[in-house]
Order: sequence, then structure tokens, then C-alpha cells
Amino acid sequence: MPHTAEAPSRRAIASWCLYDWANSSYNTIITTFIFSVYFARGVVGDEVAGASRWSAALTVAGLLIALLSPVLGAVADRTGRRKPWMALFTGLTVVFCAALWWVKPDPSHALFALVCVVIGTVAFELANVFYNASLTALAPPRMLGRISGWGWGIGYFGGLACLVVALFVFVKSPTPLFGLLDTAEQAPVRATALLAAAWYGLFALPFFLFVPDVPATGLGIRQAAREGMATLRRTLAETRKYRNTLRFLIASAIYRDGINTITAFGGIFAAHAFGMTFEEILLFAIALNVVAGVGAIGFAWVDDRMGAKPTILVSLIGLTAFGVPLLLATEKAWFWVLALGLGAFFGPAQAAGRSMMARLAPPGMVGEMFGLYSLTGRMAGFVGPLAFGLATALFESQRAGMASVVAFFVIGFGLMLAVREPAPGDANAVRQSAAA
Repeated sequence: MPHTAEAPSRRAIASWCLYDWANSSYNTIITTFIFSVYFARGVVGDEVAGASRWSAALTVAGLLIALLSPVLGAVADRTGRRKPWMALFTGLTVVFCAALWWVKPDPSHALFALVCVVIGTVAFELANVFYNASLTALAPPRMLGRISGWGWGIGYFGGLACLVVALFVFVKSPTPLFGLLDTAEQAPVRATALLAAAWYGLFALPFFLFVPDVPATGLGIRQAAREGMATLRRTLAETRKYRNTLRFLIASAIYRDGINTITAFGGIFAAHAFGMTFEEILLFAIALNVVAGVGAIGFAWVDDRMGAKPTILVSLIGLTAFGVPLLLATEKAWFWVLALGLGAFFGPAQAAGRSMMARLAPPGMVGEMFGLYSLTGRMAGFVGPLAFGLATALFESQRAGMASVVAFFVIGFGLMLAVREPAPGDANAVRQSAAA
């Protein structure tokens, strides 16, 4: 799908970015800071065993995402419209997120919790496949870095806002939800799953109302599946001709998996290694989202001026420089300083990766290359949680699990050094760079 020739409307841009604000509630509340900690500490009752079981669930989810995303992406490319697919998977995420309200602090509820998390996470990531692909129909090349960065940054602030509500209305309030929630059986903590579900569903609506969609092709699902799979096979075969693009796809898949693993297990690590309470974890998460949001939005301008590759390399240096001493920290104050420094580079690395893919895609292949970008990220998505879980179980230490993640940044940096970024707006440079 080629880029639009004209600049999108402000309402369309705002609505596209607001979807990031909406879906950040799931990552922030469920997979990172609140429910993951509640599962390990309250449901399982053993933080190390709980972290390992949570890791296993996310590993299963990652494998399912890797299998389903290329197939569904190929089918959607042939049918045209992306919004129906996004509506389906957004709705599934909201439903299974809300279902976590029924997970009580009892080991007998652990399996139900993990099933809901697996289905919810798979649906969440599949919705994001179509969401990221919609950027190519929304943004002209000169605005890719800005819109991509704005989306990441606004997403972090969405997570921040949701955490503020969770903290002061549910978890820390002396009268949770204005006295409607009894503190028995961790009801205020469990209710944050309902908050995340409602937040996601409500703020996702503008996307479906105001962001332009790709026109329908008129193909049925069966025919679209046949043609889509044939297109996918052809794309994979042709991509082998573009060695530079392949290097980027591999590098970005590795460092993105490292970032996703940290966000998935950061709350569990903070609770276990530093004895942080739910209230402390929420306060830390609020500070982290402020820093991460500012970093993502600020580096969006750096991306436009200096290029995506320098932005990614600087981000990976920052992630490694703060990540290594963070693993050695034993005092809570140093954890705060180093973790906030680490968080400043989350968004820039991911947003610049999205714009780098747009710069590397040869003319006429932008949509297919973005599909491959999503595919490689999802295929590698289970490696980080698997490495974290294995290292945690083997050494009986979550620090060992986090140490395995830092290696992802080092490897990604080394591979990115070999990637050539084409000159802006030079179609010949794009072709030559992709094949270099």
C-alpha cells in the first residue's frame, strides 16, 4: 500500500495516536505493573514460581502470535479493509482483560488467569499488527518519524493516566472506588483489570470513526486466504534479495524482543528484587511512563533530522548503559535512577524502528515490507520471555533472567551497525540500500 500523497487531517492523526493511548492500558496494567505482580505474589503465592509460570504463558502467546499474524495479515491484505480485523481483536482483548476480575488470590485460579492472559495477549498483538500497518495509509514519508514517535509517546502518557486512576481510585484509596469495593480477596487490585478493559474500549473508538481505512477488494475470505498465502510466500522469497533489509529485520526483532521482555517482567522484578509494594510499583510506573513518553516524543524530532539508524543506535547504547548497572543495584534509590534512565530509551528505539522500515522499503513494496516487519517481530517475540523464564528457573534468580535480556540490546546494536540507511527521498538509494 503506497503512502498517501497528502498530509492526513489532524483529527485522523490524533485518532490514530489515541489508539496507542487506549491499548497502553493493557500492557501497563495487565502485563507489566499490576496484574503480573498480583498473579505471582497473590494468586500463586511464590514470586519465583509465579514469574516462571507467567513467562511460560507469554511464551505460548508469542508462539501463537508468530503462527497467526502472517496468515491473518496476508488475508487482510487481500480483502483490503483492516478496521474489521482490528475491531475483532480489540474486542477480544477487552473481553478477556475484563474476565481477570474473577481471578481471586488462590492458586486454584492460576490456570484461568493464564488462559485469559494468553488469549488476551494474542488478540492484543494481532490488533497491533493491523494498527501498525494502517500507518502506511495515514502518513506521507516526510511525517513517518513524527507520527510514529507521537504515537509511542502518547501511548506512554496513556499508560501513565491509567496508572494514576488505578493508584488513587482503586489501589491506594482508603475507600476504593468511592467505597464500592471491599478490600477482601484483593478486590481493588482485581478491579484494575476492569479499568484497563474499559479504558481500552472507550479510547479506541475514535480510531474506528476517523482514521481512513483501505478500501475493500470484494474478495471472500477463502479466496483471500489462498491469494494472501501465495503473496506471503512470494514476499518471503523476494526479501532474500534484499540483504540490508534482512539485516535490519533481524536486528530490530532482537532488540524489540528485549524491550518487550523488560516491560512484561519489570513489575515482577521490582517487586521481588527490591520488595516494592503495589503502591510503590504504581508510583514507579507513573514516573517511568513520564520519562518514556518524553523520550519517545523528543526523539521523534531527532529521527526526522538525523535519521532512524542513529536514533536506534543511541537508544540501544542507552538501554545497555543503564541496564547493566541496574542488574547490580541493591538499593531501591539506585533502582529508581537507573530504571528511569533505561525507560527514556524504550520509545525512541521502537518508534525509529518503524520509520526505518519505511525508509528501507523499496518503492511499491512498503505495505509488504511492513507486514514482514511485523512478522519477524512476532516470530522472535517468544524468545525473550523464554530466556527470562529459563534463566530465572535455572539460577533461581530474577536478576539472572533480566541479565539475559541485556544481551538482546548488545546483539541488536552489533547487527544495526551493518545496516545502511538510504538518503531521504532518494528512490535509487532506497533500492541500492535494501540490496546492499
